[in-house]
Amino acid sequence: MPVNPEIVGREFPPTAPYLVGREKVREFARAVFATDPQHTDPEAAQALGYPDVVAPPTFAMVVQDLTLQQLLAEPDSGIVLQNVLHAEQRFRYTRHIVAGDELTARLSVTGIRTLGGNAMVTSDAEITDAEGGHVVTATSVLLVGEGDK
Repeated sequence: MPVNPEIVGREFPPTAPYLVGREKVREFARAVFATDPQHTDPEAAQALGYPDVVAPPTFAMVVQDLTLQQLLAEPDSGIVLQNVLHAEQRFRYTRHIVAGDELTARLSVTGIRTLGGNAMVTSDAEITDAEGGHVVTATSVLLVGEGDK
């Protein structure tokens, strides 16, 4: 089944709150080779004006992934995980993510572009803090192939 064009404009319910833990930030920083002390040392982060360790910019993917799981679970989407390649990722930050943040994300599908037998599905995850303030918009483009015919 090809990607359903009617998913463009679809919005998903907010994810459950995700509490950003200090050790998760440290683990993520090690995994992506983010060696700046602000990512692992609370004192270094506080010296820069942050309340706790600062997540590397791509940490937003951890929260965005919760929204992409909603999209992949949609039975009428026509998106089959085994046929998906994460093609592009962008972030637009209002502020950094820090340990102690409680983040919620809401996904909307913003576009589909067809390329031959493939589809490029673009979605935005608006990630907000516990007070509802914008933290980051994470935009993903998924390349969805037709798979086996």
